[in-house]
Amino acid sequence: MEALLQMVQRHKAGEVTGVYSVCSSHPLVIEASMRHALKQGETLVIEATSNQVNQDGGYTGMRPNDFCNLVFSIADTVGLPRNRIIMGGDHLGPNCWQDLTAEEAMQKSDILIADYIKAGFRKIHLDCSMSCSDDPVPLGDDLVALRAARLCAVAEQTWQQVGGEAPVYIIGTEVPVPGGAQEGLDELTPTSVEAATETIAIHKHAFFDAGLKLTWPRIIALVVQPGVEFDHHKVMAFKPEKAQALSQNIENDPLMIYEAHSTDYQTAEHLADLVKGHFAILKVGPWLTYALREACWALDLIEQEWIEQANRANLKQTLLQAMQDKPVYWKKYYSQDTKEQALDCQYSLSDRIRYYWPQPEVTASLNKLIENLDNTPPPLTLVSQYLPNQYGAIVNGEIGTSTKELIFHKISEVLAQYSAACHSN
Repeated sequence: MEALLQMVQRHKAGEVTGVYSVCSSHPLVIEASMRHALKQGETLVIEATSNQVNQDGGYTGMRPNDFCNLVFSIADTVGLPRNRIIMGGDHLGPNCWQDLTAEEAMQKSDILIADYIKAGFRKIHLDCSMSCSDDPVPLGDDLVALRAARLCAVAEQTWQQVGGEAPVYIIGTEVPVPGGAQEGLDELTPTSVEAATETIAIHKHAFFDAGLKLTWPRIIALVVQPGVEFDHHKVMAFKPEKAQALSQNIENDPLMIYEAHSTDYQTAEHLADLVKGHFAILKVGPWLTYALREACWALDLIEQEWIEQANRANLKQTLLQAMQDKPVYWKKYYSQDTKEQALDCQYSLSDRIRYYWPQPEVTASLNKLIENLDNTPPPLTLVSQYLPNQYGAIVNGEIGTSTKELIFHKISEVLAQYSAACHSN
């Protein structure tokens, strides 16, 4: 993980540099990210969360080795060298097994961590903050750190067995629910200096007691809340002045920076301000699949105007029907009001549509849409109507006219803002 360690060292030396991490399992998002990284000359971080990918398959149906194989097969097709890809695991711990007893959940977590390391993941976020069935609510910091140290020890032992680069670790858990807040946002308070300092101290003590003193220099970042978040239809923008004390505090630590989750939908200026404030690892996920969905909705409209009715893929209709047939991924998060629910299902910034792309009927419909528009290319006037930025890229010679290139460009518009923030020098 030399690339990440060097980035942290350069940042600690005063260089305004960072890295963004793509948290998505969708093949088109992964490919778009790789094409963008190749063009920019970047090392790409791709992460899977424990609920997406685990030893039981997660909601994607993929185990850690499956996900790595998917990523590397796409990289080989794109031409991005494998050594320019860093595989990360996010929220690794008992999250998926909170209904079990703590010891049962931790035994499952031991397997999870070992499988991630064996598969080739080397950026590991240790997250043991969630209470299990026989735990107090909330857990005390000491117990969270003790469990994180246990999982780190498993990771280290597994790495020593399988070889390769030494893992780097992220600690800390002060983040919102994955996919954005469920309630409306009015005010958001950044992590306090006291809480950040105490989290580091307690983890350091637990790691040293667990015989992980030599591992500590590879604990590169602390997850904190810098004051950024989004709910279904609103974004809480980063305010550097509110996080100033937190930003200054990490300057005293010679090894660590901050990792910021839920940075989706921040402006380019705010993303740059986050990196300047030492929140130098920027996680992005829903924004990328949101951009994918925007592109696909536009392509669906083009298809409605261009392809004969009997031959249409009807992707939008297929995807929304899949959501209604299996509402488990959105039902408890979205409004029960019929009109608001319909709006949330399509346009919520939390983008719970992302859970439905792997459904076989959705995958087949997307493939048919791409095939339809590639076999019978629409006139550029239709592209201009529904994807004006991509039309501009075509006429400027930046991209071709294939359907996937339109999708990739739409996603790369988001990624470009992260690249600019992380490489502002």
